[in-house]
Amino acid sequence: MADETNLEGVAPVEATGSEPQQREGRGRGRGRGGNDRGGNNDRGGNRGRRDDRRGGRGGNDEDGGEELIEKLVHINRVSKTVKGGKRFGFAALVVVGDGKGRAGFGKGKAREVPEAITKATAAAKRAMVRVPLKEGRTLHHDGKGRFGAGKVNVRSAPAGTGIIAGGPMRAVFESLGVADVVTKSVGTSNPYNMIRATFDALTDQTSPKSVAQRRGKKVADLLGRGGASQVEAEAAAEAIAE
Repeated sequence: MADETNLEGVAPVEATGSEPQQREGRGRGRGRGGNDRGGNNDRGGNRGRRDDRRGGRGGNDEDGGEELIEKLVHINRVSKTVKGGKRFGFAALVVVGDGKGRAGFGKGKAREVPEAITKATAAAKRAMVRVPLKEGRTLHHDGKGRFGAGKVNVRSAPAGTGIIAGGPMRAVFESLGVADVVTKSVGTSNPYNMIRATFDALTDQTSPKSVAQRRGKKVADLLGRGGASQVEAEAAAEAIAE
């Protein structure tokens, strides 16, 4: 009986002692599997933290704490014929602006529409440019822009005119914050070329303040050359915000 008891008592000890060894042996034998499981958990946690940091940094850099106006201009669907059928993709064109003289456009491609719009919006935020506005509502002077076969004409307008523009050009001026403008597009109806031609015209816009600084003169001196009196020129110079 004593021998049987000892044997019964020893057997569990050997089993409990050998089970961790067997597990350790299995872990060593399948080191890649064990590392994969542990590595995936570690990578997943690190990746999640990196995504959080990227999201916070991107929001601060791109938005700057401001509410931006995002307008979807065009979505194009393309298909590629493969062995199993057709593979569809989407291209999005987005215009982004703060409504205070800054705007930009971007395009993005993806397999799904929401992802394409997200890529285009991010690209538009990175490519925003500042355009000087007269009284915060219209352009300082007329301008022309061209890209490829697209030609656009933009003209400043008095208060109450509204945005006389169509399609993609209207989205640009609404996001830019322009309230009164007259435009005309000639040569193409391609939204990509129209947007690029419009921004080509807007980047050529200058304000009397920048011209006066470049020439080393006062704004009133430039405005007084059009036949206005000195008092009217000074009043107009004070009314110019930029």
